[in-house]
Amino acid sequence: MKRIQLVVAYDGTDFRGWAAQTGQRTVQSTLREAVRRVSGEEIEIVGASRTDSGAHAKGQVCHFDTGVAIEPNKWARILNRVLAPDIAIVSSKLVLDSFHSRFSAQDRFYRYRIASAERDPMRARFVHVYGRSLDVGLMQEAASALVGDHDFEAFTEELDPHVENTRRTLFSVGVRKVRDEVWVDVVGTAFLRGMMRRMAGVLLEVGRGYRPVEEVSRLLSEERNSLTWPVVLPANGLCLMRVRYGRHPIDNRSGDNRITAS
Repeated sequence: MKRIQLVVAYDGTDFRGWAAQTGQRTVQSTLREAVRRVSGEEIEIVGASRTDSGAHAKGQVCHFDTGVAIEPNKWARILNRVLAPDIAIVSSKLVLDSFHSRFSAQDRFYRYRIASAERDPMRARFVHVYGRSLDVGLMQEAASALVGDHDFEAFTEELDPHVENTRRTLFSVGVRKVRDEVWVDVVGTAFLRGMMRRMAGVLLEVGRGYRPVEEVSRLLSEERNSLTWPVVLPANGLCLMRVRYGRHPIDNRSGDNRITAS
């Protein structure tokens, strides 16, 4: 058996997220079916991040084990022949059996795009249209409070019962204006369900003058329950840009940030 790593890009609009669900079109089940059609094997696809329904990816990473004699770097081209136009394999390669797409990841990079302009049909599937200008300076000031190791309970949505630890580490939270859009770029070890979309939500609230900058720090403290939690922005503005692994990936599942759902 060989372990194959795939880097996958997809327009998540017509997918019900990453994780397989009975009777639903999901990224995981779509890839599993594509491998079955190519190799005849019933395999399990393991992803680095469980992206939400409607969220997109340019650099999702997953792996599967196969006994079929196909050159590792040819899996991308072969699978793309049977996949629909809204999903593509960017690359494929052989990895060690100890590699794990989810637990070997060092960090994940997400981008959330907010459009200040009116709705543009050519990009409406990939940005959240706010339609008004935002104070990017205030958003940048608020973003700095999110960097570091914090309890992000106030930035979650429908936590799974098995998630006991809501502390996560963010290495960077950047906000910048790109033409008529505001991009929120976040790099962190792992993300709770809805965490990225609530972080983008709180920054939008600050940028529109609805929430003071200092409240962001309070949402990360025990004061969170006395405050209104941030809005959860729509999934269409969210994209998983990259998952990063070290030169010699190790299994990090014993760490505190082992639950990855966003």
